[in-house]
Amino acid sequence: MTVSKQQHQTLLQRIENLHPYETMLYLGMFGSGLIFLFLTVAFLFSSRNLLAGMNQTVPTAFLVSTFLLVVSGLSATSIRHAYQEENSEKLLGSLRVTVILGLLFTILQVVGWFELKAKGIEFTGIPSGSFLYVLSGIHIFHLLGAMIFALILYVQLAKKSKDVVDKLILHTNPFEKMRIRLFTFYWHFMDAIWLILFLLFVLSF
Repeated sequence: MTVSKQQHQTLLQRIENLHPYETMLYLGMFGSGLIFLFLTVAFLFSSRNLLAGMNQTVPTAFLVSTFLLVVSGLSATSIRHAYQEENSEKLLGSLRVTVILGLLFTILQVVGWFELKAKGIEFTGIPSGSFLYVLSGIHIFHLLGAMIFALILYVQLAKKSKDVVDKLILHTNPFEKMRIRLFTFYWHFMDAIWLILFLLFVLSF
């Protein structure tokens, strides 16, 4: 009982010590996770046999965009490594690549919607087809938020890296370290969400 109580207190202390940004992000991820969970369950019970009966395949744009998102996850990991190595050039480069890949992913998702329509899968058609648009659209919405934050972060970091003093502070500032950690964590979270959705889409055709 004593050990359990101590562990409970330690957990509460960790939660209380979280930065407001961390608390907001974790709560947001929890809420987003519930949204995707409920929509995924609804998709699974939305007469997917009708979608499979159309004898179509997953849009090629979805396949390519999935590959790009996986690569962006690697570049996001490189952001943290560059920060730990105090390599500003690599940090900015990895951040730039991540945003570009995210943008390409978004464009290809829209192209994928046009492919779905060409295959006869309309947004207002069968329920399972509608969920393909809804789930991918909500994912894009969440990813756009991460890209906007990344662009703001890039501009701020690029400005600081030009000054020797600011550059030194950048790599020793716990707040900057936290922002980069939270961004990469959220990006990987969105990667995982899409990979799960994509797998469900593939199994549904």
